[in-house]
Amino acid sequence: ERSEVFRGSFGEITRAAGQFRAELRGQTEALNQPQGRVYHRGCSAILGDAACGFDLTRPEFMVQAVVGVASGVVVQFVGLTSYAAGWFQRGRLVVQTGAAMGLIGVIKTDKQDGPNRIVELWAGLGIDLVAGDVVRLEAGCDKMADTCRGKFNNFLNFRGFPHIPGDDWLASYPTSAQSMDGGSLF
Repeated sequence: ERSEVFRGSFGEITRAAGQFRAELRGQTEALNQPQGRVYHRGCSAILGDAACGFDLTRPEFMVQAVVGVASGVVVQFVGLTSYAAGWFQRGRLVVQTGAAMGLIGVIKTDKQDGPNRIVELWAGLGIDLVAGDVVRLEAGCDKMADTCRGKFNNFLNFRGFPHIPGDDWLASYPTSAQSMDGGSLF
């Protein structure tokens, strides 16, 4: 005799180290889906998606690089001095060759140390990178209006509200030293 134990759908499926993990989502998962627009300063789009509309394949926003030294979540490259420090921060590292080919890491920090570029990932890839592996580094976005305008020249597609007041305005009070004309507080 059969009995139904679970009803739902698969969620996120990830693979690493020759294994996979599948998330099971119950029928109430539909209640977790956003139903409207969220109003906050940061952009709600993901860099390069349809809402963002930015083409990440442009050469100034991605580069193929050869791994010099790798140790856990820290990866070091020789060169790449033409990019400003922090250019790839919050971007992606996509492994192109080697045992970790196809794996993607999110970049936590991006620093220039003399001739070396040091990239730290938020989490390990599951398979360690080795010297000589080729990766693609993609520029990162902090989802702020100034970055969208200055770094990507894509402000027309910015999906945030940069002039919305923060939580601190709730604690503000009238004062003659500050203009209270209804304009931006910042």
